[in-house]
Amino acid sequence: MNAKFLKPYDPQKTEDKIYKLWEKSGFFNPDNLPNRHKDPFTILMPPANANGDLHAGHGLVVTIEDIIIRYARMRGKKALWLPGTDHAGFETQVVYEKKLEKEGRSRFKMKPKELYKEILDFTLINKKNIIEHIKKMGASCDWSREKFTLDKDIVKTVYKTFQKLSDDKLLYRGKRIVNWCVKHQTSLSELETKSEEQTDTLYYIKYGPLIIATVRPETKFGDTAIAVNPNDARYKKYIGKEIKIDTQIGKNILKVIADDFVEPEFGTGVVKVTPAHDPNDFEIGLRHNLEVIEIIDKYGRLNKNTGKYEGLKIKEARKIIVEDLQNAGLIEKIDENYKHTIKKCYKCLSILEPRIMPQWFVRMKPLAKPIIEEIEKNNIIYFPKNYKKIMLHWLKNINDWNISRQIVWGIPIPAKICEKCSDGFVDIDNIITKCASCDEDIIKDTDTFDTWFSSGQWPFAVLGYPNSQDYKTYYPTDILETAGDIIFFWVSRMLMLGKYITGKIPFNKIYLNGMVLDEKGKKMSKSKGNVINPLDLTKQYGTDAFRMGMLIGNTPGSNIALSDNKIKAYKHFANKLWNIARFVIENTEDTDLENKPKITESDKKIMDELYKFIENINKDMEEFRFYMAAEKLYNYIWHILADVIIEESKSIFNEDDEKAKLSKKWTLYQILTVCLKLLHPFTPFVTEEIWQNLPKKDSGFLIISEWPNDKNL
Repeated sequence: MNAKFLKPYDPQKTEDKIYKLWEKSGFFNPDNLPNRHKDPFTILMPPANANGDLHAGHGLVVTIEDIIIRYARMRGKKALWLPGTDHAGFETQVVYEKKLEKEGRSRFKMKPKELYKEILDFTLINKKNIIEHIKKMGASCDWSREKFTLDKDIVKTVYKTFQKLSDDKLLYRGKRIVNWCVKHQTSLSELETKSEEQTDTLYYIKYGPLIIATVRPETKFGDTAIAVNPNDARYKKYIGKEIKIDTQIGKNILKVIADDFVEPEFGTGVVKVTPAHDPNDFEIGLRHNLEVIEIIDKYGRLNKNTGKYEGLKIKEARKIIVEDLQNAGLIEKIDENYKHTIKKCYKCLSILEPRIMPQWFVRMKPLAKPIIEEIEKNNIIYFPKNYKKIMLHWLKNINDWNISRQIVWGIPIPAKICEKCSDGFVDIDNIITKCASCDEDIIKDTDTFDTWFSSGQWPFAVLGYPNSQDYKTYYPTDILETAGDIIFFWVSRMLMLGKYITGKIPFNKIYLNGMVLDEKGKKMSKSKGNVINPLDLTKQYGTDAFRMGMLIGNTPGSNIALSDNKIKAYKHFANKLWNIARFVIENTEDTDLENKPKITESDKKIMDELYKFIENINKDMEEFRFYMAAEKLYNYIWHILADVIIEESKSIFNEDDEKAKLSKKWTLYQILTVCLKLLHPFTPFVTEEIWQNLPKKDSGFLIISEWPNDKNL
């Protein structure tokens, strides 16, 4: 008996050794696979943010993708799983700002180059740690092709895309209203906002003969019109007329305009229009050619256009202005229970301040149109299917994308800007010196790209578009697997930019996993103290147990509750498999396994059932029902192989029928090798360790053994 099996299975002593064995074999690299691996199969790892530790969501993504790639590799595919990490722009800078705050420092008191260097050092350390953590999860990806979103070739590709968008008139620098985070001092795209319902005070203020309702009386100094619905009979007589109002810093005259956006049921049916500080008012202003008056600066303070209120912060100003309006008898009434939706920064949760400022925008409707067509033709398949409808709705209502961020960390935008007329000029080669509109000197743009602009080019950028052999071999990729909560941030951008640049969609299957919650079903967060590091669980129970616990019962798109008890249960399963292997090896070590003996009827029935089981598992794997395949394997191995087949074999081994013994030994060994193969994508470490100690096997490594079917048994 192999001495190794005399001891219980110990994942802590096994996993690092097995992973080094795989790396040494070279089989993570598709170029080194045996000749039977011909047709390419590609997955690109969603680049993990290199700004912290591996989290439970990463653990789930790595588990599912490793299952997919190991299955493809065993099926004879030339399987490439390309790994990478993301500099993660704004998100990483936010993490680093928190570090600076703890140290009593501020990024606003640092030189840009100094800050960039510090964040780069911080990111590279985290990048190295993240890679080691991903390896601990058993990821069989090709580390020789690992990419980082700040690699020179990636940045070069990003710049070429920026230039092409400009050449094709899909890029412009426009002075439009954007979401501004006062805390972080940067604009954010719509996807980086968090909408929350909030109860605020609704103020009814006298505007001459009319009464308007607003939650923001402090912005009244930027009003440039009063608006009513054109079909509201109450106010038709006022449309087109000018009304004199008292602003607390002097008189103002506002014209009453009619616009369909105004809801007669809201407040009094009369609203003030402040184009500089409300996105809806901005659109009304464009339609009616209204003046734009900015009254709040980038620090969230009232500016010189507010007279005596200059320098006050928004909430402080609101309180004082309301008191002044009340003293002047201009407040008609106050509703303190007005519920409405406000936008917050998705990182710091501070209320965003709409501001008009020049930014770089991408025209999205022309990019979205071909993807809508691909989805409607079912050329893009979603798991789960309901995401098709979700994606179509979003794409059909897409707005232009603000891709510029006022942060240091990220890929610099290769452009020049004119401060006088706000024009921008793409200048990758750094040769433009004068503004084409006003002939003024221009300066370098100090903004950086939205990180989703660069990561949105991940599939073709990492494969070396357009001339590399990898691009020609592995693009388009076969499937994208990622978290459902970044379907708009990342997935949609990759589809649009991939089709736009290469003419081909980067993948035609999209598998979206849900969120990993704590054992009580609550979202994990550092503030709640319920964040689970997957490596803590793998150290305690083994990586295979963690992978099975994360997968079983986890349907695509559904959230999963992660608990110690669930992972612990699958540690027992790894031990069970180990004991099964020990029993089979112990009872077959002196047996001729090369030649198939005459099989008894009962063993023939067992093998027929095994063939059907293999067919069942294969169907689940082909249709991406990994959670079902894993559960079926668990039940077969524990409740059929261990509880029934092995128990029945014990009595046969105690009898004198040598033919029945030989039949049973051969059958048991076949079942063991089949189960190891079927289970390998799910629990790679324990299965490979057992495989390495088998007396007879069809390949030196389970990782490249042939996937079972009724023709290769």
